[in-house]
Order: sequence, then structure tokens, then C-alpha cells
Amino acid sequence: MNNVKPRSNSRYSVSLADWQQFGEALSQIRFTVFVREQGVPPEIELDTFDSDTTQCIHAAARDEDGNIIATGRLILDKPIPRIGRMAVLKAWRGAGVGAALLDMLCQEVKRHGFAQVLVHAQTHAAPFYFKRGFLSHGSEFAEAGIPHLEMRRALA
Repeated sequence: MNNVKPRSNSRYSVSLADWQQFGEALSQIRFTVFVREQGVPPEIELDTFDSDTTQCIHAAARDEDGNIIATGRLILDKPIPRIGRMAVLKAWRGAGVGAALLDMLCQEVKRHGFAQVLVHAQTHAAPFYFKRGFLSHGSEFAEAGIPHLEMRRALA
């Protein structure tokens, strides 16, 4: 499944991740960030997209010891695919891990022949996505009780 060349620096690497093999570890990252830190109800954190290998692609970042430190996923919705569940462990935030995951997922969007991608960005994270070419599309809305903005990016 991993047709994208892994990206790395001296502290972490980013690659696609098979849910069957890494789903438990990816879930732990998401539960740490979304459920424990942000109060998202645990029953809505995982969904049927996660295990749907025809429609969902997962990415993971690993530290030098191979521990998963971040995750994100891509749902190949038509007409616009959606990146989501971007979660980076607190100790790794600000180190470029989220940007590397986002870049890899955007590469996957292009590889699947789509011209744009969207995210439901938590409002506080909008500047992160804005710096990476995403623009706000529509009004703020609540998802899991947290303010979000739909943001879209055209891919060249």
C-alpha cells in the first residue's frame, strides 16, 4: 500500500500506514489527542471509514525508535477528498510533524487524480492549514462540540 516515498528528518519519519497492522497504535494517538485532551466523546472517535481500505488512507509519523507519534487520514470522497483526524502528540507539536503528514496526504490526493482537498479544521488550527495553502470555505460550525472551519486547497 505504501507507494509514497517516506519523508524523514533526523528525529521522525512519515509514511502511509495500514490500518489492519497499525490501527491500534493510530487509535491510541487519536484517543490521547481528541478524547483525553479535547474531550471528544470516545464513541465517535473511530468510525467505519477507518477500516475501509477502498476509501480511507492512513498516514503515521514515527520517532527514531519506531514509536508512532502522530497520525492523519484521507477519505477519498468525491468530488473532494477530505483529510482529517490529524493528531500529533503534545511533545512533538511544533516540530514539523503535522506539516509532513499533511504534505504526504496531499500527495496521495494528487496521486488519486483529484485537483483539490478539504479539511474540517478546528478553528484554533486554521492558521496551520492557512500557512499550507488552505483557504476557509463557509461559516464556522461545531463538530464533536468543537468549533471548526471547512478549508480547501487546490493542488497543482
